[in-house]
Amino acid sequence: MAGAMPARILEYVMATPILQISNLHKSYGSTAVLKGIDLDVHPGELVFIIGPSGSGKSSLLRCCNRLEESTSGSIVVDGDDITAPRADLNRIRQNIGMVFQHFNLYRHMTVLGNVTLALRRVQKLSRADADARGHEALARVGLAEKATAYPDALSGGQQQRVGIARSLALRPKVVLFDEPTSALDPELVGSVLNVMRELKDDGMTMMVVSHEMGFARSAADRVVFMDGGVVVEEGTPQAVFGAPQHPRTQSFLSRMTEHAA
Repeated sequence: MAGAMPARILEYVMATPILQISNLHKSYGSTAVLKGIDLDVHPGELVFIIGPSGSGKSSLLRCCNRLEESTSGSIVVDGDDITAPRADLNRIRQNIGMVFQHFNLYRHMTVLGNVTLALRRVQKLSRADADARGHEALARVGLAEKATAYPDALSGGQQQRVGIARSLALRPKVVLFDEPTSALDPELVGSVLNVMRELKDDGMTMMVVSHEMGFARSAADRVVFMDGGVVVEEGTPQAVFGAPQHPRTQSFLSRMTEHAA
């Protein structure tokens, strides 16, 4: 039928969003970096956010787990308004995992110690239970054999996978990825993207800020283009990359293509 919505997109439209961002504003002093963001993310969806530097992408992610405080608006995760004044930050950060650009691992702790620290300190699991969950998370990212190693003995790609395992061990409802491959040597990027692809196949809900356009084309359910603190355009990868509607999107993708050539 003409104009029929693809089945997977229709499934997301009909589902209740697990992450709802409504009229979100963020300012640093007199500088507004987010100017009324509205964005829903559905269970199992991989939403890929692209845009030029300074467009507000990372600020958006950091507001979603309260590493940054929004100026106004609301963020609701699985029905829970995390921007409410008395929201429990410890609980929020267990439900919304965060994978950073620069790993943020403790060098004096083993890989397993890094993965289980929040399980023991925040969730108050016994060491045995935390270790069991830590081993499970490490196996999920292909690093089961590295549990007793220290971060300095690992490649950058392995350290980032430890960062992903640390987030997964908390069993979050959503995982946010902030430029997860930008600090890696090119030959190490693939191992991290493969883990992210497997997480998507397992049904993990993810919001990703990255310049890995090839990964966005092949793995994302939806691509969101931000510029100047607003969502300019969003749609399927085929729509955004294949036939962008807004001149700002067209210009950005043209520059990215020239840079990659």
